[in-house]
Amino acid sequence: MISLARVEMRVLRLPLLAPFETSFGRDITREVIVLSATSAEGIVGWGECSAFSLPNYNEEDTATARHILSQYIIPNLLDNPVQSPQDYAARYAWIRGNRMAKAALEEALWDIAAQQAGQPLWKFLGGSRQQIPAGVSIGIAADEATLVEEVAGFIAQGYRRIKIKVKPGREVGPVQAIRARFPDIPLQVDANSAYTLSDEHVALLKQLDDYGLLLIEQPLGEDDLIDHAQLQPQLRTPICLDESLRSRDDVRKMHEIGAGKVVNLKRGRVGGLSETLAIHAYCQQHGIPAWCGGMLETGIGRAINLAVASLPGLTMVGDTSASNRFYAEDVIAAPFQLVSSGPHRGTISVPNLPGIGVRVDMRVLDSYTVNYNTYRPSLVIRLGGG
Repeated sequence: MISLARVEMRVLRLPLLAPFETSFGRDITREVIVLSATSAEGIVGWGECSAFSLPNYNEEDTATARHILSQYIIPNLLDNPVQSPQDYAARYAWIRGNRMAKAALEEALWDIAAQQAGQPLWKFLGGSRQQIPAGVSIGIAADEATLVEEVAGFIAQGYRRIKIKVKPGREVGPVQAIRARFPDIPLQVDANSAYTLSDEHVALLKQLDDYGLLLIEQPLGEDDLIDHAQLQPQLRTPICLDESLRSRDDVRKMHEIGAGKVVNLKRGRVGGLSETLAIHAYCQQHGIPAWCGGMLETGIGRAINLAVASLPGLTMVGDTSASNRFYAEDVIAAPFQLVSSGPHRGTISVPNLPGIGVRVDMRVLDSYTVNYNTYRPSLVIRLGGG
């Protein structure tokens, strides 16, 4: 049983160390919602909403997430305890979409449940690894020379996989330049739905087959499976779907019609850890390669990502970068660092304390908070007669 005494919702605005550009926009700050839920026995669980300030990754943004959480979920949950995080997921399934909003509070409940069990979240979820190979995601650079030097810097740090963002006309040249200098580094590209099935776009994507990429991520529409099923047979490079996969059922459809060969598993995009585990189980059952994607998380979300990445079967390197990849100052007391030497070089350690395993630095959290709300139960329980 998880009975809550209080929920706090904060909106943070964190400056990025450098602008991060994708096919759909350029970010210089990360606006993110962080939730803390305090159980009746005083256990604090933390969750992080993946939504951005603009609805350009999916239909959600931080404003819509705050609305769904404050109007429909938090008040109801405070007055009606749940048996488990899975119970929470089932209870609020009636809310159409808004998966990132729902996921944020579910994560806090998973944190509480793992602490109640006295286990780190990774073990509570069924994880099997404590050292996660680190991959880095690089935005669209000003030019190819700049991009190659950026890649060189991350390889020197020990990152084991490079992912670059691409868009039409900015894919073949960047990949060719990277391969000229680093012919063997594991490399993949992410289009964030920038391409179509036009002859011109398909021709560009086909050229990427010559560069030994691990995969091409989400080349076509964010809500599409059918066109991806037409594109995949034309490419030797595996297609990995991201935005198109919002549930286990979407993954099943992708697999059955051949719309892609790899799954990017993002807990917020699919509605939380309960659905994440269901997708993971399906991928294991059907031998589908999967990896844990990232959304410019703070240390709170990064800790949860690492727990997901520890699951057996997530054999591909994900977007599990160190805290200093995006932020000069993280909101956790011990920011995540890349192991720089020894047999575990290029990995990040999964926290081994109960729950998500990190301590939030309240001073830092307060310094980046631009909006704050506290919620408590509304029911008054009267003891005795009268």
